[in-house]
Amino acid sequence: MLLNPKLYEINTRVWIKRFGETAKLSDIPDEYFKKLAEKGINIIWMMGVWKTSGQVIDKCCFSPDLISSYNKALSDWKKEDVIGSPYAIDVYEVNPALGTLDDLKKLRKQLNKLGIKLFLDFVSNHFSAASELINTNPELFLRADEELLANDPATFFRADKDKTQIFAHGRDPFFPAWTDTVQLNYFNPAARNFMTQTLLHISDICDGVRCDMAILLLNNVFNNTWMGVLNKSGYHKPEKEFWSEAIQTVKNKSNDFTFLAEAYWDLEWELQQLGFDFTYDKRLTDRLLSDDIYGVKAHIDADISFQQKSARFLENHDEQRAVVSFGEQRSLAAAVLISTIPGMKFYFDGQFEGKKIRLPVQLGREPVEKPCAFVKDYYEKLLLIAKDKIFIEGEFKRLEPISAGGGNDTFENIFAFRWKLNNEMRIITINYSGAAAQCRIIFDPETKEAKTKLTDLMTGESYIRKTEEIKRTGLYVELKGYRSHIFSINN
Repeated sequence: MLLNPKLYEINTRVWIKRFGETAKLSDIPDEYFKKLAEKGINIIWMMGVWKTSGQVIDKCCFSPDLISSYNKALSDWKKEDVIGSPYAIDVYEVNPALGTLDDLKKLRKQLNKLGIKLFLDFVSNHFSAASELINTNPELFLRADEELLANDPATFFRADKDKTQIFAHGRDPFFPAWTDTVQLNYFNPAARNFMTQTLLHISDICDGVRCDMAILLLNNVFNNTWMGVLNKSGYHKPEKEFWSEAIQTVKNKSNDFTFLAEAYWDLEWELQQLGFDFTYDKRLTDRLLSDDIYGVKAHIDADISFQQKSARFLENHDEQRAVVSFGEQRSLAAAVLISTIPGMKFYFDGQFEGKKIRLPVQLGREPVEKPCAFVKDYYEKLLLIAKDKIFIEGEFKRLEPISAGGGNDTFENIFAFRWKLNNEMRIITINYSGAAAQCRIIFDPETKEAKTKLTDLMTGESYIRKTEEIKRTGLYVELKGYRSHIFSINN
């Protein structure tokens, strides 16, 4: 398993147009990926490379809520800019607009030479409602009947070609169905086998997969979501979980193939036990957004095996842009935190430039946004620091700030961490509040010298402090609102 990797998500169908209106995957210059490698990125998730079906666009992509989101993101959008969701896949073939399978394989080699792994999507729960598989392999999908269709036409639909066939749309049990999709039936062995074979096919093309809504396939979740339909159809809960069998099958073939799960509802640990190498850590994002400092500290204190399999993020294609949801200064403080704790560090294209506009995945054109120089410079420094070997192979420990004295309780707003590798140490302190904060942090600099030199890698400033004072009463730290120190100690 990759140790503390850095993943960069790209909205491929939109991003590729930066290199020319008709650019293909084979046209991306090495220089673009070299710059990401220099930042420490070692995984690129190219979201949305698979073939979709244009047949669902007119029917499903112009609802009032989607039009509102288009207006907000791209004021001059036109109908032809709406290209449909990349999560309504027709078949697992490269989208012709992006190039060919050979182009994708060459791109993977290009990335691997730079030390970067390629991740692609595995949309495990559903296909496009217009997928050709509905005609060639109807047994894969969750069938319904006339009664179910009449009672809930938003969740069930009649097939386009064979009107006698009725299927369910894919859905999350807490939200309306995705009307541009058709639901796979994971209680049918044929569907499980087909999707396992699909994973095996994908594993020949890339180094890992981000598994969309992986939680929906869990036996209990699937049963609770579709109980009424399953009871009518005579399907029963399988003894084994799909993920445990499918992941093992793929890893038997490619042991280093990596699985990342989109996961919520506190089911992350369960998915990790089923074989996932990494799971989304939305809980941490939410706690940072709500300023739940004690909750964040408790979260980071979880077992290290859970920490190392957690994918930390502030934004992605489903989330609001970080500088908007957090505010610029707080987003940077949160960025220091997710970049200096164990686990996968998960960044989104545009995050390093402070982009503010969240683009709906159905749009194929992005607005022009001027990068924020301050945010860009900040990430340049942070990523250069965080790519050091100590943050990958070192030993991590959360430190507990204490009061600096005089009844000052601002220490409660400070996060503190220590990384150690051989004779090197990093001490990270983050003031996660808008006001100045002070604290002391007790730790052992592990030096025989009477004085310890601490160099702040963010500013280049150095400080000399008595070693015994650090060990007994603690290093005194004072930080302005949302500011951080990343101290280097070399013994």
